[in-house]
Amino acid sequence: MAAPGIARAARTARPSAGPTPGDWAGLARDLSGRLVRPGDSGYTVARRLFDPRFDGIRPAGVAYVASPHDVATCLAFVRKFKLPVAARSGGHSYAGWSSTSGLIIDVSHLSGVRMSGSSAIVGAGTRLIDFYNGLASHGRAVPGGSCPTVGIAGLTLGGGNGVTARAYGLTCDHLESVEIVNANGSIYTATATHHPDLYWACRGGGGGNFGVATSFTFRTHPAPSPVLFFLSWPWPQAANVIAAWQSWAPHAPDAMWSNLHLAAVPGGSVPTVSVGGCYLGSIGGAANLLDELYAKVGSHPSGSFLNQFSYLSAMLIEAGCGSLGYQACHLPWQSPGGQLSRVPQFAKSDFFTRPLTDAGIATLLHGVQSLQGVAGAAGGVGGIAFDALGGAVNRVKPAATAFVHRNALFGAQYTTDWTFGAAAGGVNRQHAWLRSFWSSMRPYASGQAYQNYIDPDLTNWRQAYYGANYARLVQIKKTYDPTRVFTFPQAV
Repeated sequence: MAAPGIARAARTARPSAGPTPGDWAGLARDLSGRLVRPGDSGYTVARRLFDPRFDGIRPAGVAYVASPHDVATCLAFVRKFKLPVAARSGGHSYAGWSSTSGLIIDVSHLSGVRMSGSSAIVGAGTRLIDFYNGLASHGRAVPGGSCPTVGIAGLTLGGGNGVTARAYGLTCDHLESVEIVNANGSIYTATATHHPDLYWACRGGGGGNFGVATSFTFRTHPAPSPVLFFLSWPWPQAANVIAAWQSWAPHAPDAMWSNLHLAAVPGGSVPTVSVGGCYLGSIGGAANLLDELYAKVGSHPSGSFLNQFSYLSAMLIEAGCGSLGYQACHLPWQSPGGQLSRVPQFAKSDFFTRPLTDAGIATLLHGVQSLQGVAGAAGGVGGIAFDALGGAVNRVKPAATAFVHRNALFGAQYTTDWTFGAAAGGVNRQHAWLRSFWSSMRPYASGQAYQNYIDPDLTNWRQAYYGANYARLVQIKKTYDPTRVFTFPQAV
């Protein structure tokens, strides 16, 4: 037991002072990469996340790290001065949690794809479209998402669902090893046999929880030449399309992936219903499977497109960059010729383990239709996108990786976005619509949510994101970050 005088001194000791300008200058000297501070050239860009809603966050520093050693140096600095810290790859956190008032450790300069045999070694700051481009140049593929500017780190650590998932599985299912710097600055290479608990957690345990990832090694596949299709029906056919799609897409052959999108647009137009997809086979094979869908709907689509593409061309189309090309499929400050824009957006997610009933379909249609009068107030759009699951995703046991969602028929993402700078009243109405729509679907959804679509509204996020795997994640957190250097409102 401590002497009384020592105990009193401990209770009355002042917290350590924050870093001085000289301390920050010392950190800059210790880094191989660049430290950007308020007032520096480039600070306005350095502090940006993808969503302009978070432009008001002013980090004390942004470190563009150039090595794992730089990461360890940054972490020693934040431990010394008790600063908040956030790891940032693509900066797409829906809650803004890839920024902080303290120090951002930005890994975007740790980028690139190189092959070692059939494995791809990928820098943690590689953006998804650059990941696809690098793989395609070697004739290889790894499953991933469709948003081109998302960082590979966040995508992988939270799961990684995309258009080839039913055939190949998730991005995290292809992770062979990860290099990661933990809270005390130790550099680990986690694999199935070395630090297997950390390796397990890094396959779906969420970004920013256990350390700062600096490199990933993935198992790859020969690059396919996907068949893409885009179909649309008149809105009065929406109920039939939903019922048909949910009985078809999750049960199709693994080579077939499909989504279903219901969208409301401003201006009083009727909502839209569309089905898209990716088939890893021939055009004839895709057409035969689509005929099965048409039979279930009871009609052919009013608009249709079906064609085969190279792997990179297909990924560019899925990213919305088919008419732009690879170089333009970046934000302007990320790459010369980049033409993409930042978009403010609210989002929520669900997994569905049972087909929607007639009542569920009616609720779904009402939710989309109810946005029609709201969207125009902020110049925005909104709706819901369902992604078919099953196949290779669901053949992995829920406890085999931290990604627990292995029994769903399909996932859903509810979104609404608007014109940047729109009046706050209109934006608030869209946010209220989104929450109401999501709440109306509670009786039909499983209660699980996708951790990569992080949702600050969720109160039961531990169960929703991680289910029965959460307790193990907590134990791993205690091993690699016992003092919770990495923390945010929904951190493990």
